[in-house]
Amino acid sequence: MKAVDLIRLIGAEFYTGVPDSQLKALCTALHRLYTDDPRHHVTAANEGNAAALAAGYYLATGKPAVVYLQNSGEGNLVNPAASLLSDRVYAIPVLYIVGWRGEPGVHDEPQHVFQGEITRSLLRLMEIQDFVISPETTLEEAAAEMARFRELFAQGKSAAFVIRKGALTDDGQPDWRNGSPMTREALLREILAVTGHDPIVSTTGKCSRELFELREARGEDHSRDFLTVGSMGHASSIALGLALQKPERRVWCVDGDGAFLMHMGAAAVIARSGVRNLIHIVLNNGSHETVGGMPTAAAGLCLREIARACGYPCALSAESAEEVRRALQTARDAGTLAFVELKCTIGARADLGRPTTTPIQNRDAFMAALGKKAGRA
Repeated sequence: MKAVDLIRLIGAEFYTGVPDSQLKALCTALHRLYTDDPRHHVTAANEGNAAALAAGYYLATGKPAVVYLQNSGEGNLVNPAASLLSDRVYAIPVLYIVGWRGEPGVHDEPQHVFQGEITRSLLRLMEIQDFVISPETTLEEAAAEMARFRELFAQGKSAAFVIRKGALTDDGQPDWRNGSPMTREALLREILAVTGHDPIVSTTGKCSRELFELREARGEDHSRDFLTVGSMGHASSIALGLALQKPERRVWCVDGDGAFLMHMGAAAVIARSGVRNLIHIVLNNGSHETVGGMPTAAAGLCLREIARACGYPCALSAESAEEVRRALQTARDAGTLAFVELKCTIGARADLGRPTTTPIQNRDAFMAALGKKAGRA
């Protein structure tokens, strides 16, 4: 099914959400249709943010909005869906479009498997009726479900289309570029040049995949790296928890701009914690690159100034190779909490692989390097 045909069939005038690889065709079509018109399309920081935007739109227009998300974002959605939008509270209807990663019977990465199993159960638990769109679903079938959904909307209830892998297609692919000179992989090489044996917590997506492959290329093991393959937006909080309990160790967090925005309040918590042994790096390409390249709000922000306003005593930004080396060395030697924004270009190697170790193996190796064993105090 063409994504643009589904958009026309739905007939909504406002879309908001967090991009997803399963919904790449939908996000591409929305960008082409609405480009930079926030009256009709807003890329949200997280799924709860999108649900609240949808509520505001309904209050202003009396019309349901569409919220799109990867199923891993259901956790962010639960609070507003249950305590704001529900027909037992304000009865604000929303149409959700949910990318179904980890669908049972379909091979996927380990972080998606359990979420895939409970995707539809979570929707039903929140009393959100759903319909699965597969590659074989016809427009007529989707239209029949949409007619049923409109009856639910009239009762203040929400509904969801759950999108299987390959169900939506689009003919176009924007050429996302930003002009920054360094790739994320080149920045990671520079980071590894200064981190030594320090532990690193890396964020979701291609960042962790590239870090894994760089360790392989260097002939090193992976015991110094905790790869946050799921739980987008929480790498910096994991790093804070580690740094607070290991004050004798310098801890590095390698974050992404989309992840940083998703739970940006963590920056204020980190700064207020008084921790001095954490270096928080954000690789900013202004893009949700791992799931298709849609722009993030960070494309027009100075994240260094946000960190400084939150209370990071050392806040830096860099873009050229020389600036990057200087900034990383300054942060390493500062002896205090530091934030480093590194601008990078959009793009990765076409042959980029995935970690060949399991999350449990990663956890055990990382904890062993810290002198701990899982399950032991």
